[in-house]
Parts: sequence; C-alpha cells; structure tokens
Amino acid sequence: MKVVELQPYKRGCHVITRKLLQHLPELADFEVGLANTFVLLLWVQVGLANFLLLLLRVQVGLANFFVQHTSASLTINENASPDVPLDLNDDLDRIVPESGRYRHLDEGSDDMPAHTKSSLMGASLTIPISHGRLALGTWQGIYLNEHRNYGGARSVVITLQGQRRADGRRYGA
Repeated sequence: MKVVELQPYKRGCHVITRKLLQHLPELADFEVGLANTFVLLLWVQVGLANFLLLLLRVQVGLANFFVQHTSASLTINENASPDVPLDLNDDLDRIVPESGRYRHLDEGSDDMPAHTKSSLMGASLTIPISHGRLALGTWQGIYLNEHRNYGGARSVVITLQGQRRADGRRYGA
C-alpha cells in the first residue's frame, strides 16, 4: 500500500494518470497473478436441469486507487481532449448545483453538493494490471474530480495485488 499526496486542485475534473504512475515504479515488476474463479455452465435436458461446476485458474492483477476524502472522487474517462474534463465538470454542476436548499451548510455552499457528487462518482477505482502496466484503454485516463472550490491537498491510497515477475526482470526495462 502506498499513499500519494496530490497538490491542491481548483474545482473541476483533472486527469492525474501520469502523476499517479510517477509514484508507482514498482508497477513494472508486476505481471498478472493467479486467482481462482468459478464458472457455472447450465444446460437443460429432457426437462431436468443439470449443472456442471468447473474450477478454472484465470490470470488477474489489480491496482486499486482510493481517494480519502468525501468531497472529491475518482473516475476513468477520455484523456485526449482537454474539453472532456471541462464538460464533465459542467455536467456535474448542472446535475448537482450549489443552492441554499441543503441542511448541511457548515463548511460553505459548495460542501454538500461536493459530497453528493463524490457519492455519485465514487471514491475508488480498480484497474487490471497487465505486463507491468495499467490495462487502460487507448483514450482512458484516471481523473481526480475536485468538487470543492478550494478542496486542499488530496490523498490517494494505491494498493497493488498480483504477482511479481518470477524472473526478477521488469517490464519496459
């Protein structure tokens, strides 16, 4: 487990994939690990149900990212166009606007809408690891969504699960 401290961001959606990866040089040591999973095959024969349960070994490696705050969130979205984070933030502001209708106003008018946006977007992401890299799509990036006007520094806990390469080599080296 590792905790990455991110500098304060202004309100909005920010692609942070590279910043997080800078703190994960050990990711290049990982290949996929082995885990057990069950596959259920079902077929019907002459009106009687027959079940066959097979135990298969499948390869998985996972990276989990968790933001330790109730007014920020993480999501995966397009990382190519600089308009996407702006449009995403605009949409979130339309869905959950600031207003005086909230009971929880102790920390300012932007606080309760930030909590709601955080709940809608989520505090964690789980991404597969493949050959020492996050298995993100070509246009996918990790976003930190700062829902407060001045949220301050944010902490992201990163947990890697999987198997290090048996030969001791690193991917990309």
